[in-house]
Amino acid sequence: MEIKKMLFAALAMMGSVAASAQHIKSPKVVLVTMDGFRWQEVFRGADSALINSKYTDDKEEIKQLFWAPTAAQRRSKLLPFFWNTLEKKGQLYGDRDEDGKDQVLNPYNFSYPGYNEILTGFPDVRMNTNDPIPNPNMNVLEFVNKQKGFENKVAAFSSWEVFPAILNAKRSKLLVNSGFMDFTKSDAGDRLKYISKVQHEATKILGEKTRLDFATYEMGFEYMKQYKPRFLYLAFDETDDLAHEGLYKLYLKQAHLEDKYLSDLWNYIQHDPYYKDQTTLIITCDHGRGEKDPNTWTGHGQDIKESNQTWFAVIGPETSAKGIMKGQTYHNQLAQTIANLLGLDFKKAADHEVGAAIKTVSDQIK
Repeated sequence: MEIKKMLFAALAMMGSVAASAQHIKSPKVVLVTMDGFRWQEVFRGADSALINSKYTDDKEEIKQLFWAPTAAQRRSKLLPFFWNTLEKKGQLYGDRDEDGKDQVLNPYNFSYPGYNEILTGFPDVRMNTNDPIPNPNMNVLEFVNKQKGFENKVAAFSSWEVFPAILNAKRSKLLVNSGFMDFTKSDAGDRLKYISKVQHEATKILGEKTRLDFATYEMGFEYMKQYKPRFLYLAFDETDDLAHEGLYKLYLKQAHLEDKYLSDLWNYIQHDPYYKDQTTLIITCDHGRGEKDPNTWTGHGQDIKESNQTWFAVIGPETSAKGIMKGQTYHNQLAQTIANLLGLDFKKAADHEVGAAIKTVSDQIK
């Protein structure tokens, strides 16, 4: 009897190992950035000082939608996917109320330097502009796209038109669809063609070059369904633009909408055989914003110290369900973390310094 029990246990262990090996045989990553979205709203929910300020034009509406007595209740109302799914099954970094600190290392605290740091792992002080200057630094998407099994399985869709420069699409040969670019692949399905067309018919409230996030999401999501990339990057922009305009109500509503995008994306990942149990979703921002003086909420940069304060969240098959994480992390660590989740080592290939991977994200990270 004991021999049978031992044999059964051994077989069960072998089955578990085999399942684990199969589990990570073809890892995928989806990276999403929410431009300029503060950690304060992620972890505290709607800010009463801003609701009751000149930056909220319909205070009663926003209170009904997003206000509650406690921070836990407020954040759950604002970001239900984060707090009903991600917090229970993944990890969140950067809650400074719970001894978690995430921040950028670049000294500028605005978009291009922030995205360069996330995607290259290098807080390069030369990258000090938002102008579309081709990035000299190798990025993690570019690196992954060159690895066996990942060729032409990497793509980026962004609302902000500067991403072809940030990812140096000319050099990297990545598929980078940004601003109001049409999707021109000849084998594109009807839905992709339609989204490509209809994006031009929406009101250009973000300017002539920056498209609405719904178009970026729909195009990127449809690309995911048709072409099945192993590394997809979606870069949203509206939270930052609405904050710069001082529109707190719309800033909150946009964050809530993008939480819905993330929920739908994760639901698709859980039901598609190609992605299920093989895909990690990472969500973050490029910089923080002002906090102590409500009037600094609209801005960020070197003169606003707390705008170096950021956050990120991760959920996937290799990430333990630990909820809010304590300790210090930096955005220059994300590129190597992503590479490790895909079974790769970006640091060895990059021609510049790269931050160390964040070991708590996955047991696979050494």
